[in-house]
Amino acid sequence: MTLPRRAVVALGGNAMTGPDGSATPAAQRAALAVAAGHVAELVAAGVEVVLTHGNGPQVGNLLVKNELAAHEVPPVPLDWNVAQTQATIGFTLADELDAALAARGLPQRTAALVTRTLVDAADPGFATPSKPVGRFLPRDQAERFIALGQVWEDRGPRGWRRVVASPEPLAVVDGPAVHALVAAGFVVVCAGGGGIPVADDEGPALRGVEAVIDKDLTAAVLARDVAADALVLATDVPNVMVGFGTPAARALGRVTPDELRAHAAAGEFARGSMAPKVEAVLRFVDGGGERAVVTSLEHITDAVTGDDVGTVLQP
Repeated sequence: MTLPRRAVVALGGNAMTGPDGSATPAAQRAALAVAAGHVAELVAAGVEVVLTHGNGPQVGNLLVKNELAAHEVPPVPLDWNVAQTQATIGFTLADELDAALAARGLPQRTAALVTRTLVDAADPGFATPSKPVGRFLPRDQAERFIALGQVWEDRGPRGWRRVVASPEPLAVVDGPAVHALVAAGFVVVCAGGGGIPVADDEGPALRGVEAVIDKDLTAAVLARDVAADALVLATDVPNVMVGFGTPAARALGRVTPDELRAHAAAGEFARGSMAPKVEAVLRFVDGGGERAVVTSLEHITDAVTGDDVGTVLQP
């Protein structure tokens, strides 16, 4: 196969936590160092890399801090939380990736860009928030935050949990800046956590909105906006599975868009885990992308440069 000129790689949550799920600063840095090594190998292969990532555990931690400190300082909105976690993960990943690139004698360096993603203020997701975030709380504690305008739902014996909108990503607002940085030779870290959700109210300025955007769907938009040839979604499994949890379970290798779409229509993929990844790779290829792969982190170089790793989708 022809080596892609530019690839967008989306790191899953496993790239930023310890093997036991630990999200301490030390565990996150150690996990990012491992991820950086794999990304550096892809750069060494001659591919321009644009890197994006999740931020679920980090936003969850910030929400807990907001709740515990609410009696002292006002909680900050979700768009601020996404911006803060983007910056924290971005500079940490840049440090680790710069070290990995230098260790391989590569001249490229990393730039982390705090990135906004445009959504429609009229997206139906805002009318019916459904994305759970943060921890479970007893009703009396949840009511304090409901009084601040947040939406919480009774989730049974575990307690109440906050739910927020998860609108469709329309465009990466800062895509031109990503283009400029890539053209200048940087490996770019951007659009973390799906990007900071912003809306256009038909005025001259964008405004942040209370929402969480799916990072894989944003990765597909990002790949389109930066004219990437390949999209790789790095997760904690080597392949997309059908028949998951049954004796008939099997891994998908090379598939056509029609085949993958049929599996999705049959309900093969869980809504909160693999379904967004499947939808993202379908959107990328349907929109003109040349190659999309879902696979585990350690296989991302082969996923871009080889033929037989992960679940591969091509037109």
